Amino acid sequence: MGGVSTRLDDLPIRDHLRGMTPYGAPQAALPVALNVNENTHPVPQEIADDILDAVALALRDVNRYPDREFTQLREGFADYLGYGLTADQIWAANGSNEVLQHVLQAFAGPGRTAFGFAPTYSMYPLLTRATGAGWIAGTRGADFSVDAQDAARQVAEAAPDVVFLCAPNNPTGTPMTLDVIEAVYDATGGIVVVDEAYQEFAPRDSGSALTLLPGRARLVVSRTMSKAFAFAGARVGYLAADAALIDALRLVRLPYHLSSLTQAAASAALRHAPTMLAMVDEIVGQRDRISATLEAIGYHPYESWTNFVLFGGVHESAATWQALYDKGVLIRDVGIPQHLRVTAGTEAETTAFLDALASLDSAS
Repeated sequence: MGGVSTRLDDLPIRDHLRGMTPYGAPQAALPVALNVNENTHPVPQEIADDILDAVALALRDVNRYPDREFTQLREGFADYLGYGLTADQIWAANGSNEVLQHVLQAFAGPGRTAFGFAPTYSMYPLLTRATGAGWIAGTRGADFSVDAQDAARQVAEAAPDVVFLCAPNNPTGTPMTLDVIEAVYDATGGIVVVDEAYQEFAPRDSGSALTLLPGRARLVVSRTMSKAFAFAGARVGYLAADAALIDALRLVRLPYHLSSLTQAAASAALRHAPTMLAMVDEIVGQRDRISATLEAIGYHPYESWTNFVLFGGVHESAATWQALYDKGVLIRDVGIPQHLRVTAGTEAETTAFLDALASLDSAS
């Protein structure tokens, strides 16, 4: 059909959505894609076969609605997390973003605010504004760290209804110590969400915010299967919190929001958690290799407890990103001037990135 196409601004969209842009990262069929912090290691074949069997079994009853309470999956997550958690303290959804959206729908919304220490995960403000709430950006130190006393002060002054603490932080990889989480919780009467999407990549002796849950009814600890479990395409996120807070999330979820196929696949993957997580050590090794090499050739990699490395000292970040792209290597420009971010992939992918970057330096 001919004629002039309607523009977004011509539609009666909600006022607070005007001017927003959707979340997005380049998706390109390049040989080496290290831009969105995926686990680039494939699911082991024997586990993939078991997951396929579980999905095939679930298909027999796909004409029926799934278990609305996804009971088996919640039990699986509780067993995996440990710390004495029970199924009634677990929630799950189609990716951690939907989990966080449920929290905002229940506790934010019009006339309320959410807070995070910038730079941090870009979906926090997007999800917040999409619910009609206002977003407040706090500040970090020059090394992207957050100090407990300063964090508590900023949160107390902002008085938000929801606080997001990305621990470790995306896009910087920065660790967050438990004393910061405790100080922030004590400084607010709102919900405190600790996003531990990358916790499995942190040092084994680092503390999880899960240890802080007892006695803190407003504390939420979210996780994902996308990273350490190599399950990004399955879209499964989850959280742990007080059972009463879980009840609040039931008020805003869509009916039967987790399909029976998703539940079956995730439950099967959880049964193989030790094997699925065995690749984490290899990824951490490649992450540390990236950091050491970047430092050796003159860049400034930041401490990372994740599966990626943010590095500074990139004088022309857009040009460097494009040059790597032209060499078949896709990494991420996260919008921090003179910085880029790269995911730790397999040994071969890491080598391809480091060789490509070194070739740019030698040519300049």
